[in-house]
Amino acid sequence: MVIFITGISSGFGLETARLLSQEGHAVYGTVRREVTSLPQVNYIRLDVRDTKAVQQAVQQIIETEGRIDVLINNAGMGIGGPLEFATEEEIREQMDANFMGLVHCVDAVLPYMRKQGSGKIIALSSIGGLMGLPFQGFYSASKFAIEGYCEALRLETKPFGITVTVIRPGDFSTGFTGSRKKATSSEAQQAYPAYQKAIDKVEHDESGGLKPHVLARRISRIIRKKNPRYGYVVSSFEQRLSVFLKQFLPAKWFAAILGKYYYL
Repeated sequence: MVIFITGISSGFGLETARLLSQEGHAVYGTVRREVTSLPQVNYIRLDVRDTKAVQQAVQQIIETEGRIDVLINNAGMGIGGPLEFATEEEIREQMDANFMGLVHCVDAVLPYMRKQGSGKIIALSSIGGLMGLPFQGFYSASKFAIEGYCEALRLETKPFGITVTVIRPGDFSTGFTGSRKKATSSEAQQAYPAYQKAIDKVEHDESGGLKPHVLARRISRIIRKKNPRYGYVVSSFEQRLSVFLKQFLPAKWFAAILGKYYYL
């Protein structure tokens, strides 16, 4: 298969590109900076927020391979802090990287998948796309947007033999933790005393989380399935339980549980 993955410089993208190339797929991956190359992986330097660059990259793959069988939307970033103190620039960066980057890639790939009458689109959402996480509100908003977009996309593209799958990772130990942009002003911390404890809890859980190769193996299995499920939660048992409880508990009850977990 010909596979296009966004954001393969580290974490999920890196391990997924490594595994899929070892399995014999033709893998093309995007990076925004110079990295140590994996053997048999084709690197494309671009930022998914740049529509023209994404279109040119897809055209390059089509000219070389003649098709794209799988698009894996992995590129993204996170900001942390009280919603009130996020700047407009930070909010736009969050939404453009996580949501609009996905839209740019899907828009570029879809015409070819429709023409060939097949394709798999895999989008990386998050458990935070199923519940609003305190002090990660705009990150959650970007992932909620992915969920809604993919729900509609799934219906629109089904007649063309295209499947759309959303993956919702829980806590994983990756470079994402260290690269998160966080509110550090004394004003934000004074206004929201619970913020620092909550973000420390988040980072503690992430550092002790699953390893990215776990998610890479799940993606490999999804690619091999003829009819993959609409969505997968890849996380610890406790986090899978939280997703279950969110669906069935009264909203006030679940909010109380989540608030207690984050010291609110």
